[in-house]
Amino acid sequence: MITKEIQRAGFPVVQVTNLTKIAEGIGANRILKGNSVLHVFGDPALPAASEQSYREKRVEKALHMLELMPEDGQRALIEE
Repeated sequence: MITKEIQRAGFPVVQVTNLTKIAEGIGANRILKGNSVLHVFGDPALPAASEQSYREKRVEKALHMLELMPEDGQRALIEE
């Protein structure tokens, strides 16, 4: 998968997906659980202003995860 290849090249990557077990299985080491397959960064059920805030928080969380590394013995950081 592309995430693993980018990591191998030395660039930190956060994979945002609601399929966290698959991402972990392919070797992603930073995984942020998304809302759904179709809307990983959004929630169309929310009012527009609330969805904007939801999206911003998810992007901020992903950016914060780029600064972190799994601890020794830990395969991946998985955030809900």
